[in-house]
Amino acid sequence: MPVRYQPAAADTILPVSGVCLGAAAAHIKDWTRNDVLLIDCAPGTVAAAVFTRNRFCAAPVIVSKEHLMAQRQQGKSLRGIVVNAGNANAGTGAKGLSHARQTCEEAAKLLLCTPDEIMVCSTGVIMEPLPVEKLIAALPAAAGNCDTSGAAWISAAQAIMTTDTVHKAASAQVIIDGEPVTITGIAKGAGMIHPDMATLLTFIACDAPIAADVWQSIWREIATQTFNSITIDGDTSTNDTLIAMATGKAKVPPFKNVRDPRLVVLKEGLLNVASSLAQAIVRDGEGASKFITIDVEGQDYETCRRVAFSVAHSPLVKTAFFASDPNLGRIICAIGNAMPEAFDPGRVSLWLDDVLVVDKGGRAVSYREEDGQRVMAQEEIHVRIDLGHELNRKAKATVWTCDLSHDYVTINTEYRT
Repeated sequence: MPVRYQPAAADTILPVSGVCLGAAAAHIKDWTRNDVLLIDCAPGTVAAAVFTRNRFCAAPVIVSKEHLMAQRQQGKSLRGIVVNAGNANAGTGAKGLSHARQTCEEAAKLLLCTPDEIMVCSTGVIMEPLPVEKLIAALPAAAGNCDTSGAAWISAAQAIMTTDTVHKAASAQVIIDGEPVTITGIAKGAGMIHPDMATLLTFIACDAPIAADVWQSIWREIATQTFNSITIDGDTSTNDTLIAMATGKAKVPPFKNVRDPRLVVLKEGLLNVASSLAQAIVRDGEGASKFITIDVEGQDYETCRRVAFSVAHSPLVKTAFFASDPNLGRIICAIGNAMPEAFDPGRVSLWLDDVLVVDKGGRAVSYREEDGQRVMAQEEIHVRIDLGHELNRKAKATVWTCDLSHDYVTINTEYRT
């Protein structure tokens, strides 16, 4: 079960005007659950997206990138998204690309649009042929089930799950110019999680009217702070995709440039939803029993971020968290592995929650082993690292991770069976 995460109920999820969702069962794997999702977007919907940087990216990633570019160049809308679970359509060559394009063509017929107004996502086993006939056969049922309600969002979140133990959904609403602007999103992901992006699929809708370049700029920024600030096992997938939809249905004047002061409020709402979903992925990490926040402070953001991920990625550190073992040497080693050669370790201080563990490069005089064990035994742990900095040049990076347990190995040895 996830670490202190309660899946959202349907009555807490807010509908977004201009977005309908329908799920259906294609039986892509030997299961009876829904595994195909169709998201129907109103004409005029603007898309932004962030994709995996894995060079072996999947066919749906390639096709979705092409279609997003075509929408921008030709001034077209995003009219629909097709998602399937159970098969990644990755490492499938020319046939996989053909299947992804065929899926878009069939969805376009249902939504009365052109294929390049459709984006497509897949998640599941890599290097297995996609049973595209099953997927396409399920699309009319998914279209028939399309609904705008919170229940439809929950059903959609459940349809895209793979090794997730719970669905992941979140909503927020902000007031801009006296009018409500609604944001709702869903995500899947539990393993193969590592930035740029992770084995995750995320779909977030907002009813704000916003220019395409502004929308894309916002999501590059928010992805860095959220979905690209999580790690479970240090592996980046072939299929990672975040697609954000802006339907333009809210009754507020359009956001036309990145200097619009109203964007501060909009970003707060978007960050709220994205952070909730990103943290839910870590809390539901494969075999996870602990949720860990790592904050690193220093003189520059990139160094802080590099150190945070060095600690978060280390299998030795992660297994120490699982064992509730405050093994200081493992954490210090991970910090040192990420530091530039000229860095002075005598400037580093480290806390586990409120317990000072390392003080200016050495074990703190006040530190007691039992205090470290008390913190490490908690389900939620806060690690704070100060690299030493001038007060007027303080930077901070935050990364969320989990422990590495026996169950992680079990889940991944049984994944294809």
